[in-house]
Amino acid sequence: MLRRRPPIGVILAGGLGRRIGGSKAVVQLQSKPLILYPLAAVQTVLRDVAVIAKADTKLPSLPGVTVWVEPDDPRHPVMGIVHALALAEGRGVVVCAVDLPFVTPELIHRLATADAGRSPAVVAANGAETQPLLGLYGPRAIEPLQRCGYESSMRELVASIGAQRLDVGDPELLFNINSPEDVLHAGAILDRRARAQTDPARTRPAPF
Repeated sequence: MLRRRPPIGVILAGGLGRRIGGSKAVVQLQSKPLILYPLAAVQTVLRDVAVIAKADTKLPSLPGVTVWVEPDDPRHPVMGIVHALALAEGRGVVVCAVDLPFVTPELIHRLATADAGRSPAVVAANGAETQPLLGLYGPRAIEPLQRCGYESSMRELVASIGAQRLDVGDPELLFNINSPEDVLHAGAILDRRARAQTDPARTRPAPF
């Protein structure tokens, strides 16, 4: 029995970012380009990683990172997924949107090793919320995604192709940045986490 080839990690960066004023990839989150947060998580788990974007997408310097250029039209996230699958040469892709700064290597590993069964995709979810731009898409997803077209929302598309849901447990893992206010919120989350890591109470021995 042949072993399944590991998927390729793909950061989806082709969106217009209208509400935030331009490419999300270069938005600064605590003096660091936003794209570097999910990119680091994906690179920790997967050997082959690419960023997929439009030809006019502004990206920060990404030494050693493969950049795939998707067609200019249509401007729809499914185009990035379909084009990435076409370039993956029969391998699946673990896609992660550029605006998900709190995705962890553990979650990427869960997606990369998920058993999709008969479904063409497995997408991250938390309760009633589904995040279709964080998921494992197999080669079989190309045809149904293309057949559904580029008019529907991504949530409608993944529902129509019967994607499985992977519950992430922690809603912060799916926090995505769409506006300047979201950047401030994300910064506050990072500050809170940094304080928690340096809190002496965390290392104090438990009482008998």
